[in-house]
Amino acid sequence: MSRTSTPLDDSVHLEEMDYFPDSDTAQIISPDREDGQEDGVNNSVSNTSASDSCKTTDEKGAPIIGKRKAYITVATLLFINLLNYMDRFTIAGVLKQVQDYYHIDNSEAGIIQTSFIIAYMIFSPIFGYLGDRYTRKYIMAIGILLWSGFTLGASFIGDKHFGIFVLMRALVGIGEASYSTIAPTIIADLFAKQMRTRMLMVFYFAIPVGSGLGFIVGANVAELFHDWKYALRVTPGLGLICVVLIILFCQEPVRGMSEGGTHLHATDILTDLKSLFKNKSFMLSSVGFTCVAFATGSLAIWAPTFMTDAIASNGGKRDDALVSLEFGVITVVAGFLGVFLGAEGARWYRRYNKQADPLICAFGLLSSVPFLFFALTLAKISPPATWFLIFVGETLLCLNWALTADILLYVVIPTRRSTAEAMQILLSHAFGDAGSPYLTGAVADALAPYFGGSSTSPSVQFVTLQYALYMTAFVCVLGGGAYLATAIYIEGDKQAAKQQTQEMVERIGTQEVRDYSYSSPI
Repeated sequence: MSRTSTPLDDSVHLEEMDYFPDSDTAQIISPDREDGQEDGVNNSVSNTSASDSCKTTDEKGAPIIGKRKAYITVATLLFINLLNYMDRFTIAGVLKQVQDYYHIDNSEAGIIQTSFIIAYMIFSPIFGYLGDRYTRKYIMAIGILLWSGFTLGASFIGDKHFGIFVLMRALVGIGEASYSTIAPTIIADLFAKQMRTRMLMVFYFAIPVGSGLGFIVGANVAELFHDWKYALRVTPGLGLICVVLIILFCQEPVRGMSEGGTHLHATDILTDLKSLFKNKSFMLSSVGFTCVAFATGSLAIWAPTFMTDAIASNGGKRDDALVSLEFGVITVVAGFLGVFLGAEGARWYRRYNKQADPLICAFGLLSSVPFLFFALTLAKISPPATWFLIFVGETLLCLNWALTADILLYVVIPTRRSTAEAMQILLSHAFGDAGSPYLTGAVADALAPYFGGSSTSPSVQFVTLQYALYMTAFVCVLGGGAYLATAIYIEGDKQAAKQQTQEMVERIGTQEVRDYSYSSPI
């Protein structure tokens, strides 16, 4: 390989990096298996000689990453993803206090999250391009530093400068885009098939758990210090710890390692995009995920406020911290359960139906609709019943998190996965949660005059938010239909990606043999 490559090119780092041998040299590479047995881990190293167990590279020169190191990498990525979503939803736990501090209405409050999502989706393709070509762990480390710095900076913006506060929250999205587009591709290169699904399940536990912690930490830290700004000062310190962890413990696998590849090279960006647009399973599952993002984005921002207004308009005591705590706990438990049931249910159902992944995603979205609808309808009549319905609805919505990521990873070849992640993020946020918080707030404000009061009055805001949030149930129906359509094409696209990857591996192997022959003495 030419030594003139850019210093950030991970193929240079991987070839020159010292990998010290340890007792855990079994690669996380799987033979191609279609049965229901556990796979994704190749333990063949245990049958090799003692000298072979000290190897740091395989016969193709690729570094060996052992099981223990791979699991540590996933644990590191999980912790960072927890912080990622905790940081994202901390502001939702103190949204009422932010509105009072900056004297803003519902639509302006929705802009806070919308601005973040816009920056997040715009910069995702940039990091997707970089993630398919350069060292991924360093890109993620830089991103974490950026989001931590901007989060901390936003906590010092005065009450006369709401525009600057929105800008700082938008810039947080740049850092988070670097992480979300790249981290799943590292897991895909470390694990294959059933083990990949399980590791993605572990990784995506962070979405609901981190989001719930954001509500809990945001509201309770603000109450402890009597200032909502302190809620934004928790995650930056943890972000610095994450930078150290990712540099020290995150392994950088060769792209395509789990499929047997060693030095797969990315094609040009136009070729990548054309291929992705023609990939029906990828596009349709992205439409389904967009509907999920629309619903969860709107509910995450407005559900605590909606429940607080429901209690207050019914004569109850208004307690923002308590409602955020309750909603946060429900989000954590429902999300954890939903991700687990979705991933494990798909692993079981694949034995009987190769379309298991999109069908379970469709089931989750469509079956969540009645629970969301009646949760909104009964909020003022029975808050306990509403909390239960929200719990079931969120559990069903979360069935798809790991499965949608898994679909992307097995219908897209290794050298396009970061770009595909970025494109899915761009689509799902552009038409999903980039606009849904603002749209919900704007609809609520527009309806307020018809109910004879101010949009910030608890009784008026409750009923207007109720009508606005009914949109989420309708959008979930559309998402369920998109996942059902994905099931039609999923198997064909999966086989096409597998065949193309194998052809790339064989072509590179032939080239390596040819290069060796040319350089060897006769």
